[in-house]
Amino acid sequence: MNVFKKIYCRAFQFCFKAAIPILPYRKPELLHSVDEVPGIIKKEGSDKVLVVTDATLNKLGLLDNLYKALADNNIPYFVYDKTVANPTTDNVYEALSVYKANKCNALIGFGGGSSMDCAKAVGVLAARPNKTLDDLKGILKVHKKLPLLIAVPTTAGTGSETTLAAIIVDSKTRHKYCINDFPLIPRYAVMDARVTEGLPKGITSTTGMDALTHAVEAFIGGSTTKDTRKDSLYAVKLIFENLDKAVENGSDLEARKNMLVASFHAGCAFTKSYVGYVHAVAHSLGGKYNVPHGLANAVLLPFVLEEYGDCINKKLKKLSVAAGVSSEDTDEKTAAKAFIQAIKDMKIRYGIGDTFPELKEEDIDEMAAYADKEGNPLYPVPVLMDKNELKKFYHMVMEK
Repeated sequence: MNVFKKIYCRAFQFCFKAAIPILPYRKPELLHSVDEVPGIIKKEGSDKVLVVTDATLNKLGLLDNLYKALADNNIPYFVYDKTVANPTTDNVYEALSVYKANKCNALIGFGGGSSMDCAKAVGVLAARPNKTLDDLKGILKVHKKLPLLIAVPTTAGTGSETTLAAIIVDSKTRHKYCINDFPLIPRYAVMDARVTEGLPKGITSTTGMDALTHAVEAFIGGSTTKDTRKDSLYAVKLIFENLDKAVENGSDLEARKNMLVASFHAGCAFTKSYVGYVHAVAHSLGGKYNVPHGLANAVLLPFVLEEYGDCINKKLKKLSVAAGVSSEDTDEKTAAKAFIQAIKDMKIRYGIGDTFPELKEEDIDEMAAYADKEGNPLYPVPVLMDKNELKKFYHMVMEK
């Protein structure tokens, strides 16, 4: 990256870090069961709810307890269950039409990050009816308070229940973009381990590594605070203690609960401190090929950490100690290598590879440009890289 762009990026990041104490960050209020949702809806003065989810979760019956709780409390609800992995603008506008047709005034995003992000985007358009999603993409363009938004995560990984972002794929161009503003933070998040019970091992593992990526990228970046460092370290500790258990035994509700807590704290960390190039590259792969976000992060994480080099050894040692991989007596370089190796070992245990078979050489230039546009200047990464430097990551994960 040329020196002038580096100066611009670091100046931009410095200003954002300086503004953290005065910006209206908040954490959603936590609920511990879907049975508490009707009481919240009534307390907030809402009376018709749109539930945004996906067809698989609906068919599996994971929403049955929520539906029963709403019905028992005479709260009319309507369901949009066509959300896809990496939700599209078509998903959002279809869900919005259901919301409007039934005169809803509350939203429940039930599922992984895709369903929660779709619900957020519906809320954005409900709050700004004269704007399109394209008008509102970027940073701090929403401004208006959203309808009541309740997030019910069914995967312990995305952290969308804590964040100010909705990540949407343009249905026509397949480009992925973010809508970032404080009103998008859900007012309530439901940490109910029962709705994560029985999720397939592949989803449990990749979403768990998504949470790990959030915690790691937030921690090694340049915009940390005392609170975000604490959140990241706690999330990493919980993930290393519980993810294997949750993958091996989907009915281990204690491990499931701890993973939800880990995801929540990792989400709180990266909401303030942002992520890095793992996410920028992963988003481009998700937009172009519909690669699940958690899988993309899991594959890329060790490659990007290694590329940052020795400048992150001190921080990786702290993560390594929190994870139980190294001790306080371990030197920084050894601890950092051990932490990265522990991530690689996780991938092996979970059957996660190192390449994406769909990745094509002719698409790399375009995707690297979008990763550059997303990551710079916003992400306070340890080492700045431009489009040409980011291309190396695509070549690393392309099948030879």
